[in-house]
Amino acid sequence: MADCIFCKIINKEIPADIVYEDEEGIAFRDIEPKARVHFLIVPKKHVLSADRLEACDKELIGSLVLVAQRIAKEQGVSETGYRLIFNVGRDAGQTVDHLHLHLLGGEKLPFA
Repeated sequence: MADCIFCKIINKEIPADIVYEDEEGIAFRDIEPKARVHFLIVPKKHVLSADRLEACDKELIGSLVLVAQRIAKEQGVSETGYRLIFNVGRDAGQTVDHLHLHLLGGEKLPFA
């Protein structure tokens, strides 16, 4: 975890464009956006991926989705639509081994 870039952002060791933070998580702009609106919502608890979640993490996942909903409203994409994505593993595009939820919107997105 010492070399986890998201843990470093959470601990304010490296900068990020943070748009939301509470006791459970943090949200910031993706540095390589795939849409006009692209944020990462990251729990402060270090979990490797969605595949490593346990029953005790149900509230954590719910809070990530509610934060995404809040950001979507603030960014003006809740009415037109947005996408939430968990990439799980390298073959699915997960490049950081710390659970994170992508929020994409602000334009017509291709169907997944």
